[in-house]
Amino acid sequence: MKLFLDFLPIILFFGVFKIADLNPDAAAHFATDHLGFAVSGGVVGLDEAPVLLATVIVMVATLLQITLLLLARRKIDTMLWVTFGLIVVLGGATIWFHDPTFIKWKPSALDWAMALALWASQAFFGKNLLQALVGEQLELPKPVWQRLNLAWIAFFVLMGVLNLYVAYTYSTSTWATFKVFGLTGLMLVFMVVQGLYISRFVKDEDAAALEPAPTRPAAHLGKDSR
Repeated sequence: MKLFLDFLPIILFFGVFKIADLNPDAAAHFATDHLGFAVSGGVVGLDEAPVLLATVIVMVATLLQITLLLLARRKIDTMLWVTFGLIVVLGGATIWFHDPTFIKWKPSALDWAMALALWASQAFFGKNLLQALVGEQLELPKPVWQRLNLAWIAFFVLMGVLNLYVAYTYSTSTWATFKVFGLTGLMLVFMVVQGLYISRFVKDEDAAALEPAPTRPAAHLGKDSR
């Protein structure tokens, strides 16, 4: 259920964007009629309608996600609050100014916020935030945690840069597809590679745990001989 809620906003964003992009006239009329009060000038153009409607949907979906978690009395992760804040601010700016540039910055801002949190917690507080989050489920040597932390920082920084490269180089439609499938795919690949790296150390620890305790042959034989 949690996995479904996590992916619901991005799925709805992509679905609404593609439907509106295929029907720009209907999307523009619908957006003008229902969002005109929140748009500068009160009229939504053909090129703007798809991303504006998708932005509204992702804002509503994220709010619904938070509401359901609150009703279920589940803990809401800090990053979900950060995500919601970025969506409200950048999404609101996208709607008001008729400019998709603001919402295009959201993935990069979120990635860089996560990279900053991982770096700052280590640099200023001497705390490995990644280890603090998943250390209870996974025991690894300290140097490995340090390398994993640096790897995630570099990954988030590069993801943010790549998102903006696509956003400013290609069309909004191409960016929307990349946002859903490209960024998500890269995340999955990175996690698989990281899992293969971690497995080397997990196997070593498991093997060590299964080894019998060392004995003292000389002392044992001496005791039996008496």
